[in-house]
Amino acid sequence: MPFASVRKVADADLPTRWGHFRILGFEGVIDNPESCNNTLPPSSQRVETAVALVMGDIHAAPPIVRIHSQCLTGDVFHSLRCDCRQQLELALATIADAGAGILLYENQEGRGIGLMAKLQAYELQDQGRDTIEANLELGFAADCRHYELPAEVLKLLNVPAVRLITNNPEKVEALEAVGIHVTQRISAEVAPEPTFEKYLQTKREKMGHLVS
Repeated sequence: MPFASVRKVADADLPTRWGHFRILGFEGVIDNPESCNNTLPPSSQRVETAVALVMGDIHAAPPIVRIHSQCLTGDVFHSLRCDCRQQLELALATIADAGAGILLYENQEGRGIGLMAKLQAYELQDQGRDTIEANLELGFAADCRHYELPAEVLKLLNVPAVRLITNNPEKVEALEAVGIHVTQRISAEVAPEPTFEKYLQTKREKMGHLVS
């Protein structure tokens, strides 16, 4: 899904407990976007947003980069239904340890289906479905995320190559497909919790994620 336009809308200081970042806001416009839900009519245009947390010199060498999809339940409420919060903290700590890097935070809640649909999927998971089965039952694709916006942000930041923190081969393929070279894949695997063992199993067996 090529973007009609991508622009930076904000650039500010952001002190965190991992150190000082710059927080940059980006907005992308897609004309005639594909619909992820087969029960909804297509729209003529969609606006996507993302933020980039940038630390240090990101041009001296391929920077460490994490593409992280928004997860309100995990990132904010520390839910143990998933490993999102732990991966977010791992990425920020890894960037801080290196002294440079970029965290790209995308507004793609619930693998892109949105917060309310994600909560409906949770309800179905409580009844025995796995994460993919729940999405499909609600009329969505198994994973509705796209990574064109993070790639466009990296291009705007003049970053042609990265060391990517991910367990998802699709993120590597998406960046490589648009000319962002992934020089190294850094594992985003975290210590498992009994509450998300099935979640990780589904990601490994049905989505090809590189987790043990």
